[in-house]
Amino acid sequence: MSDFTPRHAIVTGSDSGIGAATALALAEAGMDVAITYHSDKDGAEETAEGVRARGGRAIVAQFDATDFESVPGAVTAMADELGGLDVFVNNAGGGIGGPFLDLDLDTWRTDIALNLDGAFLALHAAAKRMVTAGNGGRLIAVSSVHEHQPRVGSAPYVAAKHGLGGLIKTMALELGQYGITANAVAPGEIATPINDMAPEDADRTHRPGIPLGRPGKPDEIADVIRFLASPSGSYVTGASWVVDGGMLQMGPQAGSHMESDAWRSAGQ
Repeated sequence: MSDFTPRHAIVTGSDSGIGAATALALAEAGMDVAITYHSDKDGAEETAEGVRARGGRAIVAQFDATDFESVPGAVTAMADELGGLDVFVNNAGGGIGGPFLDLDLDTWRTDIALNLDGAFLALHAAAKRMVTAGNGGRLIAVSSVHEHQPRVGSAPYVAAKHGLGGLIKTMALELGQYGITANAVAPGEIATPINDMAPEDADRTHRPGIPLGRPGKPDEIADVIRFLASPSGSYVTGASWVVDGGMLQMGPQAGSHMESDAWRSAGQ
């Protein structure tokens, strides 16, 4: 759609971290934003205040990506309250982890449900809404560098993120005819509450294994999402944008400089 102008966005898991930064970035780009939270309502309200301070309209809703029966209706209700849906950012996610040999089916299913099943249901509902409206749209999934490379002690999470990447690529093939793009953004280590860091910790934390030498900031992920959500991202679809300070390029380099086998038990 050459005249695509996004006005309404939903960002799941936007009570803190990457989701909150994304909601603010989209507000700065002129969008009204629906903000969701799982348990941190205060964090979501703080994000909403930031959206309003940037001139956008904000709504706040509780959202549980693992409550499969409610997910489609929740997306539809938020779109209705916004008055439309142009951009949907699936940011809700997380992981339990643990050594592969210690995993049980419940742990496996918990991670898959949150990171893949819930993402499918939300993206599916958003896509159907966009197709019906006929104005094009942007579907963006916040994935992980582990969509591309594994990590010890994170088998369910890694499997889910690999699956999410494949889902996005297939969506891109099928939804392009409707003027809808589908892309993933794959962050590396980012200074967020889930990593027990505040954004300012990124500049005072040294990471020898990352070419840029530090973790990333939530704003640095949000800036990439803002581009993909904008009219400027009109010819980008089916891509996974790795935003990791060069981390994934360190495979052979890091492997040849390991000085112990400690990494083998890193997930225990």
